[in-house]
Amino acid sequence: MSVPLRQQIRVGGYVVKQKLRGNKRYPLVLMLEPLFRCNLACPGCGKIDYPEPILNRRLSVQECIDAAEECGAPVVSIPGGEPLIHKEMDTIVNELLKRKFYVYLCTNALLLRKKLHLFTPSPYLTFSIHLDGLKEDHDRAVDQKGVFDTAVAAIKEARDKGFRVNVNATLFNNAEAPKVAEFMDYVSTLGVEGVTVSPGYAYERAPDQEHFLNREQTKNLFRDLFRLGKGKKWGFSQSSLFLDFLAGNQEYYCTPWSNPTRNIFGWQRPCYLLNEGYAKSYKELMEETEWASYGTGNYEKCANCMVHCGYEGTAVEDAIRNPLKALWVRMRGVKTEGPMAPEIPLENQRRAEYAFEKLVSEFDAAEKAKKANGQGGSPSAQGAAAAKAAGNGVDAEREARQVG
Repeated sequence: MSVPLRQQIRVGGYVVKQKLRGNKRYPLVLMLEPLFRCNLACPGCGKIDYPEPILNRRLSVQECIDAAEECGAPVVSIPGGEPLIHKEMDTIVNELLKRKFYVYLCTNALLLRKKLHLFTPSPYLTFSIHLDGLKEDHDRAVDQKGVFDTAVAAIKEARDKGFRVNVNATLFNNAEAPKVAEFMDYVSTLGVEGVTVSPGYAYERAPDQEHFLNREQTKNLFRDLFRLGKGKKWGFSQSSLFLDFLAGNQEYYCTPWSNPTRNIFGWQRPCYLLNEGYAKSYKELMEETEWASYGTGNYEKCANCMVHCGYEGTAVEDAIRNPLKALWVRMRGVKTEGPMAPEIPLENQRRAEYAFEKLVSEFDAAEKAKKANGQGGSPSAQGAAAAKAAGNGVDAEREARQVG
């Protein structure tokens, strides 16, 4: 595992403190999503399929800070959309760093070299750069040529300037273990701190519905990959037990509350990947969400999910309870032979419900009501014109389309 020791100690101490307080549900990572707008349209992504008025919304700096402090998780991951489109992203990051949050700014890196001067290297800041394979595979995954070369150039420049850099890789059912191993070998030469790797979640709004992995495919792929990685010094920014889970050696249930999401609508239920409504506060999210209705075995949409934002928290909890098991896996490596752990039965899962159109319609109705009442709303609920006036709208979109 390539997470710095200081961060491991901080997170471990935080978990122990939660246990001593008797908290059964607590956050490890806040998924802070200040905007949905992106400058790529990846076929496997379902995060950007919103009408223009919604894509033009932004969380304000204060809303972002309030969310981090309200949640209290030691780590803040900033995904999107593309966070660097947000004109105040440097201020958001700097304010979080002042408060000693560990910040992972997720980016496709198209704007990173242009924006790098706005940030200062810090042990609390990591740029998590999206790469889904080597040049041909990555450019196909993001549906745009030249993105891989741009991202690699940004990684090198960020490293040269002293920034912590992580690579975030998503794998689909067209991934082949030898090619992924070649990718891992290459990434190891870039000087990054590690790779966060995960199977893609089957977003219902993703344009490409044919290439998501099921759980059996995921386990076999990762067993093949880890078998090829024996003896190599690949760095993963994940716990040893989560990697063991990906290879089918742990029977884990999802803990979606470990990575709560705050975005322009509010606190998303139940997790970063699945949007089925919103809570007005973090407290409401934790106390009033019907958690037992979600997760593999409980809900059809969760059937094939093995993504880190749902299961890394489970693995960390297991490591705290069973440190010798976690150490043993870390020392000997992930098991790649023999029987796998029992799979979660699916026969009692409830059928999928589809809330997207309803949520968008409710949002639209609320905005029309505000306009009728002469209300502008909060920064996260202002229209495209207000976003542009704040420097976050149309001008940002023009800039976002620039590659490099």
